[in-house]
Amino acid sequence: MKKPNRFLSLDIIQPRLAVPAALAIAVLLGLGFCQSAPALAAASPWVSAADSDLRLISGKPVESGADSIWAGIQIRLDPGWKTYWRNPGDSGVPPYFDWSGSSNLKSVDVLYPAPGNFEEAGGISYGYKNEVVFPLRVTPKDPSEPVDLKLQMEYGLCKDICIPNQAELSMALPPEPKPDSGTTMLLDRYLALVPKPQAQGKLPAIVKVTPELGGKTPTLLIEANFPKNSERTDLYIEAEGEYVPPPELVGSDGGTKRFTVAFQDMDEAEALKGKRFTLTLVGDRGAREASWRFE
Repeated sequence: MKKPNRFLSLDIIQPRLAVPAALAIAVLLGLGFCQSAPALAAASPWVSAADSDLRLISGKPVESGADSIWAGIQIRLDPGWKTYWRNPGDSGVPPYFDWSGSSNLKSVDVLYPAPGNFEEAGGISYGYKNEVVFPLRVTPKDPSEPVDLKLQMEYGLCKDICIPNQAELSMALPPEPKPDSGTTMLLDRYLALVPKPQAQGKLPAIVKVTPELGGKTPTLLIEANFPKNSERTDLYIEAEGEYVPPPELVGSDGGTKRFTVAFQDMDEAEALKGKRFTLTLVGDRGAREASWRFE
């Protein structure tokens, strides 16, 4: 059963004014009301689903003169509940986004902030607690016309039990967006948490990946560098939609960390050969992604 929406705006009730006074105030403040209109369009209404609330928010153009604009899916979770990253780990389900009901939409790229780790019965899952915003890079077919953005979203929630969830969201994005400062700051904060491509001279960074498949337990050895004294030194591994056993930290020498990925048997390792891996490193000062092909 859906719960009441805790985030609906409350109307301000004013005493009834005499008609002349009301007209005078409308004339004097009309400009102010017009100026506040973009702020009202900066977010869709909140939609309540089981133990969570969602809305779409709009942002600024991706860059000056670009056709694409930033938007986002904001999810607030009830205390104790969590939802999942694109790679949920040993349990859970990744979010699913269906934009097929939209109009004047060329593409939507969903970006994922770096996740946290959660120990669960039988393993470790990756995801978010309290709140998350998935930034969206929205590109219209016709940049001179608004985008009617419609989303059917499915996502998993877990606490003591795990439940599937779904929501329908919609919002009109104007060709020249004028977001308010609140949604702009919110999007900027979560965009900063999205892993950036690995770059020379930037940390954290993958140093090398070494397959060791000849022993009783086939293994990948992964060496990475983090800033010295970094408290967080996490590694996440994906392989084109295939399950990869979670990496284990097995050695540390200052900022250099060594991880292993242990396969159950040679068949599991062979099934991943030829796949392109995405390796995501998350440290205290940000996150980086590298690509590696398992030959």
